[in-house]
Amino acid sequence: MAKIKVKHTLFFEFVKGLWDESPVFRQLLGMCPTLAVTTSAINGFSMGMATSFVLICSSVIISIVRKLIPSQVRIASYIVVIATFVTMADLFLKGNFPEISKALGPFVPLIVVNCIILGRAEVFASRHSVIPAFVDALGMGIGFILALTVLGTIREILGSGTIFGFLQFEPMVIMILPGGAFITLGLLIAFINYLKDKTKREEVAPACPVPYGSGASEVK
Repeated sequence: MAKIKVKHTLFFEFVKGLWDESPVFRQLLGMCPTLAVTTSAINGFSMGMATSFVLICSSVIISIVRKLIPSQVRIASYIVVIATFVTMADLFLKGNFPEISKALGPFVPLIVVNCIILGRAEVFASRHSVIPAFVDALGMGIGFILALTVLGTIREILGSGTIFGFLQFEPMVIMILPGGAFITLGLLIAFINYLKDKTKREEVAPACPVPYGSGASEVK
């Protein structure tokens, strides 16, 4: 029973970042890169991957050293750890994918101040052991990747007439402009909130049995 409970808890910690606590669509965190770099699917995916790498690595390290960090300097210590992995991600992109690095611009170094990473470090990684911290960061990271990729795909299709460089048709230029980012994100959040509310109503709606003798058709 204990093993089943642990597995259930870890599964919940993972999937919550994909839907219930999606960092973009539910918590509205990391809005700066979400709105700025998602002009294409590849940019959104690349930014999500870089952020997820930093999130997962920093969460694991912070979880390991959490008992060694004095509470008075914990935020500064977290930022040092985060900045280390941000530098690694930035140099990796510049060395291996210079075009993507140029397209993302200063938003890769700005991962240091991304509230998703610092928030998970403070709220979760610093209070849990390594495995839960890793699972939590992995779920949040994948949720962030999915959100940015979906947003970038929609904007690229509508704004450039392509998806990952393919599928040509007449574009709507506004969708690759800043206004298009707000429009797309707003519509996606509204759609997700609608699905969430609909699911909740279906879960809490009590069964309404047909009274006996009411004249309604009976199941035989």
